[in-house]
Amino acid sequence: MILADTDVLIEIFDKNSNKGAAALQRIEEAGEDISLTSLNLHEILYGMYKYADKQKPERIMVLDVMDFTKEDAALSARLEVKAEKKGNKVPRFDAMIAAVAINRGFKLFTFNKDHFDGFEELELF
Repeated sequence: MILADTDVLIEIFDKNSNKGAAALQRIEEAGEDISLTSLNLHEILYGMYKYADKQKPERIMVLDVMDFTKEDAALSARLEVKAEKKGNKVPRFDAMIAAVAINRGFKLFTFNKDHFDGFEELELF
């Protein structure tokens, strides 16, 4: 299973994006299913409601959504603290998304790989 980060989802849902088409093709060629976290869902819906009112939110709702659990909260807090101790300030949502992927054994597909460099347990797609 591939957990798609918000940046990848934005490109995939943009019908004019060559980058999104290539990302979707890569996922399909790997024979993987795609999912997102409830955190990514929030980010996508926020953007749709604020900036792209022509888009239909239902389009994103067809994907599997992984809820953020208390186990994810515990792991994301540890990941964030560990990164900070190494001098790396990571966006909190990214630590939370990484925890969801790690706890479920999913690969994370993101174009912002530098946001996730400090998470050794995380497997990127």
